[in-house]
Amino acid sequence: MSNSKATAKRAPAPGTTIVSDGIQVYRLDPQARIAVIRQGISAATISNLSSRMGMSKEHLLSSLGLSRATISRKEKDATLLSKDESERVLGVETLIGMVQTMVEQSGDPAGFDAARWVSDWLTRPLPALAGATPASYMDTFEGQKLVAELLSMSQSGAYA
Repeated sequence: MSNSKATAKRAPAPGTTIVSDGIQVYRLDPQARIAVIRQGISAATISNLSSRMGMSKEHLLSSLGLSRATISRKEKDATLLSKDESERVLGVETLIGMVQTMVEQSGDPAGFDAARWVSDWLTRPLPALAGATPASYMDTFEGQKLVAELLSMSQSGAYA
């Protein structure tokens, strides 16, 4: 059994927030992640995420293709994000967890801030994306999957 399978976690109880730590989201098994998406996550998660990443909320919303007015209303009303909105936000959390895990497996994670590293990396044009930024792909599930694959390849040196 691989290390990621050994550390996979089940879905939290309804109403429980787990989206304050990308590593927790990354280590959820797929069924648990789906359950969290279906349940919806708190709109306030976006402000927390932008703060952790050191990225403006507007830039984060823009890269995720989310409406500022809709998210602001949901934050004000303390309501949950839709499945689609939740999936996009969880995609960023998953990338953060993935990067943290890569650093833990490949080197010394002491002092490393995965959220800030991901924020910086998302804004850098990449040759593998024909000069586009990874952030410009974060508004769709397929785009997020492509970005995650690029991160995986970078660990092996495929896109050094």
